[in-house]
Amino acid sequence: MKPGFDPVRYMELQTKYIRERISRFDNKLYLEFGGKLFDDFHAARVLPGFEADAKVKLLLELKDITEIIFAISAPSIEKSKIRADIGITYDMDVLRLIKNLSAMGLRINSVVITQYTDQFAAQQFKHKLEARGIKTYLHRLIQGYPTDVETTLSENGYGANPYVETTQPLVVVTAPGPGSGKLATCLSQIYHEQKRGVTAGYAKFETFPIWNLPLKHPVNLAYEAATADLHDVNSIDPYHLEKYGEITVNYNRDIEAFPVVKTVLNRVLGEDVYYSPTDMGVNMAGYAITDDEAVREASMQEIVRRYFRARCDARQGLVGDDIPERIEMIMQQLGLRAEDRAVVEHARAKAAQRGVPAVAFQLPDGRLTTGRDSYIMSAAASGVINAIKALAGISDNILLLSQNIIDPIIAMKRDLNMNSSLTLSDVLIALSICQATNHTVSIAMEQLPRLHGCEAHCTVMLTAADESMLHRLGVNITCDPVYQSDILFH
Repeated sequence: MKPGFDPVRYMELQTKYIRERISRFDNKLYLEFGGKLFDDFHAARVLPGFEADAKVKLLLELKDITEIIFAISAPSIEKSKIRADIGITYDMDVLRLIKNLSAMGLRINSVVITQYTDQFAAQQFKHKLEARGIKTYLHRLIQGYPTDVETTLSENGYGANPYVETTQPLVVVTAPGPGSGKLATCLSQIYHEQKRGVTAGYAKFETFPIWNLPLKHPVNLAYEAATADLHDVNSIDPYHLEKYGEITVNYNRDIEAFPVVKTVLNRVLGEDVYYSPTDMGVNMAGYAITDDEAVREASMQEIVRRYFRARCDARQGLVGDDIPERIEMIMQQLGLRAEDRAVVEHARAKAAQRGVPAVAFQLPDGRLTTGRDSYIMSAAASGVINAIKALAGISDNILLLSQNIIDPIIAMKRDLNMNSSLTLSDVLIALSICQATNHTVSIAMEQLPRLHGCEAHCTVMLTAADESMLHRLGVNITCDPVYQSDILFH
């Protein structure tokens, strides 16, 4: 993709603005940190040039004044809620984040388990954390929260929560996903800080929607598509418009919650510190966009990708039909069709020609290559082989895999009553073995990193193994909502 975002300028602006926000209060700021800390691939896709680990780099820039609190809700632990993009539960993701951030030298303060009502799984998770030396606090569900401000700001509300001792000017409150209780944790801490004579502030760091882009800008519409299952809707911030006469963009949940948040902050701090949801934010991403056209095109492609993902999820019963319909309405606003994704028609043409499932890849130089399903290997495996051969300039009639390597693998899988067709993972392992004695294979394998960011489409829904491996390679894969067979279980 053509770059459209300046990551260096973004980092400079973001760190400067957060430091300024800290100075507005009593050198103490609780920063609600939304979105993904690692692997923010959505932002990297819609803002070409944005670095997927930008938030972690931001924390490292500020690490001399920063400590981190993780919030996770007890219901999420109890229900084993899954973070869909990496396929692990929220509680395991908290452990993963603590491990990775600690290894980078960032201070981890504690974990707060919110909405606690004596859930057994939450108790077990608390014991697990404490056994590993991680301070853990329980915040019980507050009756009438958040609308009953009187109860919330009393000894039976925030006052009943244990105070989390902090030492740094910037306290980042983050979570493995939405609905984890980040805002409640921040406000509870500010309540306790005020009781201790410290006028602590609150701010929100959320990349999307980008407040200083138009409401219907493709970047902001791509955010709506990404959160269609949460029913998030971008809106003009009415409070900001009324106070300043300036049009800014926020999303429905923040706008709906603002009156309560404003009232709580006013009651705790004794004055109005924010007049709109936009005031609370510290996001500078909009100021780092360098090529609006490139960003628009990247965002429209992301919306089409989200549409295919939602259609496949609906086909498998994971979401209702209303989710792809919501995204289709977004596409209609921009005049987009599914076929505007170049790889789609190319894959479908290949499938129609050969009568089997097919995949198409768009390489970094714009070339399109294909692969097809066979009794030897899956369409994804075939597609990757043909893509790296094209990137390496290897003739199509040169075979990379030795039959002596393939046959034993197929035989072993058949003996174990497995689908004998080689998956993408099988093929990559086989190629790794072959490259030890075949220089041509070695040249082809060197091209694998160049698949990162490539577009691909398959005419059937991939197996979980093939889809996962393509994601590991950084391929932006979409699929038609079609089962490869009518077999219910392999």
